[in-house]
Amino acid sequence: MPKKILKGKVVSNKMDKTIVVAVENKRLHPRYKKLVLKTRKFKAHDESNQCKIGDVVEIIEHMPMSKTKRWMLKEVLAKAE
Repeated sequence: MPKKILKGKVVSNKMDKTIVVAVENKRLHPRYKKLVLKTRKFKAHDESNQCKIGDVVEIIEHMPMSKTKRWMLKEVLAKAE
């Protein structure tokens, strides 16, 4: 089974070797036919502490590293200004 890859924005990097990534998902409401924006936060492993708040990153599914950390940083797509 292939591993999932998500793209999102870093919202926190306060922890050591851990970032929090907010992934936005737009979907059409089944009844009202309006776009609904859902945001989920994932904790991801950042080995070299290279990410800053506002960076756009790709994270990949990984085996559990702690109670809540199940994702790993794949690459930084865009740096924050």
